[in-house]
Amino acid sequence: MIDPDAIPLGRVVRVRRFRREDVTGQYVAWLNDADVVRFSNQRFVTHSLESCNRYFASFSGGDNLFLSIRDAADDRAVGTMTVYRSLPHQTADIGIMIGDRTTRGKGYGTEAWRLVVEWLAGSGELRKITAGTMQCNLGMIHLMERAGMTLEAVRKEQELLEGMPMDLVYYARFC
Repeated sequence: MIDPDAIPLGRVVRVRRFRREDVTGQYVAWLNDADVVRFSNQRFVTHSLESCNRYFASFSGGDNLFLSIRDAADDRAVGTMTVYRSLPHQTADIGIMIGDRTTRGKGYGTEAWRLVVEWLAGSGELRKITAGTMQCNLGMIHLMERAGMTLEAVRKEQELLEGMPMDLVYYARFC
């Protein structure tokens, strides 16, 4: 069984299970920050402590994981990750949000992504890990590629970003 508390410590980040006390005003502010959620469908939702607590509760007792990305030096929250698992198919689809703008470009997202991908791949429970983003989200594409994921599919002009049709690109890594 996958234990999120067993994710190895990184050089700059620690990734652990997201806890009820992690639902803070700061977390809500990240989700309501248009720049942070620019490429996410969260940009269409106004979040509150109540809505975030409901989202947190949706992970209770299921196969999916909600993770907190923390600064390894001082344990402050810098982002989140989700892992949506389909155990019958032995697959997982993962996502990431770096909410703390002061950590951008410093390797926090890349290290968290690699730690989680390697941890999932080594779990023995999965055969495939997937993720996707809009074609214009070059940072996310580079992050997926650096973690050994390869382009698997393109959904042409699937979503709109600021009124412009965007392809969705899907990446995968077999375990």
